[in-house]
Amino acid sequence: MIHMTETLAVQTIEGFLTPDETAELTKVLDEHLSATGWTPARPSQGLAPPEAAQTIMDAALQRALPAIRRVFPSATGIEPWLYHDLKPGDEIRPHVHGVGDPQARPQRIARVGFDLQDAERGGEFYLDTCSADALWSDVTTTGSNYVPGTRFVHAITARTGPVKLADTPHTRWTCSPPPGTTVVYGIQLVHGVRRVEEGRVRKLITTLLA
Repeated sequence: MIHMTETLAVQTIEGFLTPDETAELTKVLDEHLSATGWTPARPSQGLAPPEAAQTIMDAALQRALPAIRRVFPSATGIEPWLYHDLKPGDEIRPHVHGVGDPQARPQRIARVGFDLQDAERGGEFYLDTCSADALWSDVTTTGSNYVPGTRFVHAITARTGPVKLADTPHTRWTCSPPPGTTVVYGIQLVHGVRRVEEGRVRKLITTLLA
């Protein structure tokens, strides 16, 4: 069964991609962007990358799965990757996805983020922790994929939810991983990306499944 701590855990996988793989991924994405002319309509909009990019990322995930399972032992696989591209002025405001339906199969337990390119200034990924009761629903589970008694947060965006996360007292943990690293963070953690001040953030994100 899935333990609640898996939905609140954080892990990094250094060396997720080799320098050669990173260079090839960048080439594949640059060619795809040049051919399609895609630009995001909003900072949170993602693009389904071409099959060659998916293949590189999927192979890296399979290599990393034994290490990921030390912290997320229920992990079995992932959803397709999405590519995100943030320019100066863009930010991803704090939000939390939440579990959704605890009866669903497969179950979403964490997010996986790989920074292909970091901004020269700003654009850092962050996690917000807090003890506010308003984040949590009254639902507990029995007879689902989760350990009995597991609590679930509300799904909260910048526009919807029972609280405004930016106004909720919290502690912010900013992450600046070394090149080639991916960050795995529980699906019940509040997270976002700081405003890009200079440069560009290029990121690939997927969901870890159990």
